[in-house]
Amino acid sequence: MGESWLAAVEIAHRLPGRVRLRYGFRDGTPADPAELERCAADLPGVLTARVNHRARSLVLTCDPALTDAEAILAGLAGLAPPSRPVSARRSAKGGGKAAVAARLATLAGSGLLPPPLRLGPSLAGAVPLLKHAVAEYRESGVTSHVLEGMAVAISLVRSDYTAANTTTFMLALGEYMEESIARRSDELLKHLLRPSSDHVWVLRDGVEVQVPATDVAVGDTVVVATGSVVPVDGTVLGGEATVNEAAMTGESASVVKTRGASVLSGTLVEEGRLSVYAEQVGSRTAAARIADYVEQSLVTKSEAQLDASRMADRLVPTVLKLAGASFLMSGDWRRAASVLQADYSCALKLATPVAFKSAMYGAGQAGILVKGATALERLAQADTFIFDKTGTLTTGMLEVTDAVTFDSHYSAEDLICLAASVEEHYFHPLAMAVVAAARATHNRHFDHQEVEFIVAHGVASVIDGKRIVVGSRHFVQEDEGIDTRIHQDEIERLYREGKTLLFIGFGGHLLGLLALKDSVRDTSAGTIRRLRELGARRVLMLTGDHRDRAEELASQLGLDGFHAELMPEDKARIIAELSDDGARIAFIGDGINDAPALAGAHVGIAMQKGADIARLTADIALLEDEIDRVADAKQAANAVMALIRTNYRATVGLNTAILGAAALGLLSPIATSVLHNGTTIGILLNALRRR
Repeated sequence: MGESWLAAVEIAHRLPGRVRLRYGFRDGTPADPAELERCAADLPGVLTARVNHRARSLVLTCDPALTDAEAILAGLAGLAPPSRPVSARRSAKGGGKAAVAARLATLAGSGLLPPPLRLGPSLAGAVPLLKHAVAEYRESGVTSHVLEGMAVAISLVRSDYTAANTTTFMLALGEYMEESIARRSDELLKHLLRPSSDHVWVLRDGVEVQVPATDVAVGDTVVVATGSVVPVDGTVLGGEATVNEAAMTGESASVVKTRGASVLSGTLVEEGRLSVYAEQVGSRTAAARIADYVEQSLVTKSEAQLDASRMADRLVPTVLKLAGASFLMSGDWRRAASVLQADYSCALKLATPVAFKSAMYGAGQAGILVKGATALERLAQADTFIFDKTGTLTTGMLEVTDAVTFDSHYSAEDLICLAASVEEHYFHPLAMAVVAAARATHNRHFDHQEVEFIVAHGVASVIDGKRIVVGSRHFVQEDEGIDTRIHQDEIERLYREGKTLLFIGFGGHLLGLLALKDSVRDTSAGTIRRLRELGARRVLMLTGDHRDRAEELASQLGLDGFHAELMPEDKARIIAELSDDGARIAFIGDGINDAPALAGAHVGIAMQKGADIARLTADIALLEDEIDRVADAKQAANAVMALIRTNYRATVGLNTAILGAAALGLLSPIATSVLHNGTTIGILLNALRRR
């Protein structure tokens, strides 16, 4: 490992979420505060960075959930020196506002000087650009910066100071605008991050205590009240509140959250109070995962971006040859200087990543997290969409469909309410489904003694002196000794219908059965129709469920085919076979068993409630439990690729026209510079638009 850039860096002062450091550059390395500020801002968890070079001070604000002062200190100490000062790179075309103002002053003031005195200011303004051009030529050969340096040099040699000064000013202005636009596209993505408070209220032994956010653990009960940002991902245990989720999902309308609802870190409690069971904390929360996705997206290059960059590099020698040819044919250095002003590099190299980042920001605001430009590019190419069934095309939330009682003294509603009276204390999807079903009835409550929870089996209590048990067949029959065989026919019928059964034993006898079934999402059929309109040729389903149930669902949704009763490796195998046949597959799943298929697909999409491994494996992760976000993602991918193609055609067309006009002597160096930089900025602004 090479030497570090900073000779010394130490913490001068710290507060939660803010740290001030003192630094010193190592001898022999570039003393470039602007580059240090940029590198510091790019450290994981850092939100803003500000350098005071005179005081050798660096002030950083950060997300305490993602980093701390020590981690920042270690990151800065490990920085390698840049290959050359960024100030030199930036001053190639001008750099910041001060450089733009200086070039403008040179342009305006040099004309007021006597002709013999104009060389000095013009040369001073051009020296940074010329130095950079020489350095770039030595390092990379003929590039767009070298062409620009040649154009300015020609104007200076010919004593055409107005052309030279105009060119350096336009290059400075263009560079500043280009960097501002590119930086804004990065900042758009970073705005998706919403730092939570550095202290959190949790319930410990029945008492609310405030603890550092870093001390919150999975399983804690976190209390959030009006005006607080939710610090964890979890499920509401109690309370009711209006939650603004715009920061994480882009949805402007606030949502009422009650028991059983899921909440995301970074969302704001506008009114009310919630007790939240912490399921994901710290770096595993949605906000922290966004940070990780953003870091990836800012460095990952798509194939379209690489193609545009390669095309720009290939066209540089063509521009140089055209400049030489126009001079040989006309003998006019002005024509050569004009041709050298115009190149394809900036617009081609910057417009594509800016468009991708802008699209990823728009997707993030819509509840779709995209892990880099490549994911959008692949999704736009996808022609075959394959869905997992449970939790994807279906809600993954069970509903009570049948209540079968074997005692005439109890109605079906009584059976549901009896089970709900003990299940309401149990935080489990089956229990929550039973409680929801009871609320839809007259919701009679049966008084009972303390509830006993038997892990992986069920619950038990005492009502009117009789023991009541609610749970699996194994629990009721094997552990409690209740005979279920006399009702075997009814049990088998419900099983054949693909339903999950809860057995209710009361007083030593089987009182009844509750059958539950996953429900199809209301938006599944509409999502499939939209995908076909957006270019999907085939829509298939893979599931481990029974064939009869899979066939019923495939027919209901109008799918092109399905595969049922699959093991996890079967899903990956089927995707590999279809891929070998030329299909470009987008696979949508949510479970641990979907991870191999998500990894093997052309692009993988994980549902919001998906297992961690599924969300980590996928290229795109949904922040909302809405299947229609898949179609939204496809639409966004199609739109950004269409925008990139439009920008590509505009770049090639406009710059070719400018080059042709310059080669024919129709444009002066000044006019060429204005047109070239103006069109480049216009193309970048177009790329920044969110579709």
